[in-house]
Amino acid sequence: MDFIQFILDHADDDTSRLLLSRQKYPQIDMSLAVSTIESRRKLRSKVPQWYNIPSLKFPLPLSSEQCSSTITAKYKASLAGRLISGKGRIADLTGGLGVDCWAFSSVAFEVLYNEMQKPLAEASEWNFKELGISNIKVSSKRIAPKGEADEKGSFEIGDVLGDFRPDLIFMDPARRSSGGRKVFLLEDCSPDVLALQNELLETCPLLMLKLSPMADITALCRRLSHVREIHVVSSERECKEILVVQDIGFVGEPRIVAVELGKTDGKFIFSPSEEADAKPQFLIDLPKEGDILFEPGKALSKSGAFNLFSARSGFLKLAPSTHLYISKGAAQEDFSALGNKFIIKEIQPLNKRTLKDIGTRYPKADITARNIPMTSDELRKRLGIHSSGPFHVFGVKISTDGGNYLIVTEPFPLKNVGTRE
Repeated sequence: MDFIQFILDHADDDTSRLLLSRQKYPQIDMSLAVSTIESRRKLRSKVPQWYNIPSLKFPLPLSSEQCSSTITAKYKASLAGRLISGKGRIADLTGGLGVDCWAFSSVAFEVLYNEMQKPLAEASEWNFKELGISNIKVSSKRIAPKGEADEKGSFEIGDVLGDFRPDLIFMDPARRSSGGRKVFLLEDCSPDVLALQNELLETCPLLMLKLSPMADITALCRRLSHVREIHVVSSERECKEILVVQDIGFVGEPRIVAVELGKTDGKFIFSPSEEADAKPQFLIDLPKEGDILFEPGKALSKSGAFNLFSARSGFLKLAPSTHLYISKGAAQEDFSALGNKFIIKEIQPLNKRTLKDIGTRYPKADITARNIPMTSDELRKRLGIHSSGPFHVFGVKISTDGGNYLIVTEPFPLKNVGTRE
């Protein structure tokens, strides 16, 4: 039986049973088939362009789980294209599944894909050909800091690059320990970009790192050198990654870019000193029915632009540590792609009586707790409300009188942060 046809015929099968039935299909590499089937399921919505080509091979299912989506890969490619000012060369030294290289190939004259796991590199070389890409050079070498390369197959950066002269180096260090546990500190990732950064920047003046969305932005600025930009990238209501651009010629304060990718992309660009100096506007009176409540998206929240956003947008902040905002009167559409807008239906003090009353009248609603002495899950239990439904209940502290309130809302008609086709 043809391998591709087998993949298509068994796309929805129980893969555990397929493994047990490998003797029925001696001509099929069942381990590769099962890994490919499982990977394709993950890629169906994540990278549909790859899913639509059944001849692609995926030997390691974890790589499809950890790879970029089409929308985030294209964002990185757009950023890389701007940094190299056109058709330069990009070296991806931690190739993975190759989705980022696939995107880079559209903005660079030539791309070097290096993946330390040989089976993945061999599959990617095949996949790039099946995708019709001819400007990606494939390599499989393990990276070690200068002086630590050994006879077991570790190479210094210069040896990995060979005669390839990149205008930009991209790295996405693995964020799992040898035991499979997720890690977030730079020095715990593989390769260790802290140990390599000087050597990398001596080799190429521009470096782009893809890091965990859990990484602390202040710590990144402190621990990494020559940080020019930090991009906090969110899509589908989730912060996906943090991109750090290091430029050996850059001295000064980095700019932070909060990016919400959706049907309409939203960006908020600022410097840490701007946020430190910003004077937000606070509510004078309690919100009322018909006011618009703005909830920042994940990228804006992660970026930390809490006071500056109020100063720029004119939205009124609920309290110093309650990062929700009220728009009095007409909605300001310039900021709609950066979060979610809701129309306030009612506002009640948070107490035992109103918890029971709101829970009875709105049995299905999304719940968010902000700056009150309980979590969102605890508030949901107290309300006795089931998730989903047409309403959203916010439990918040408001600085007008320092009290805790329940705000019942409905989505504003121009609700924004979505998924771009």
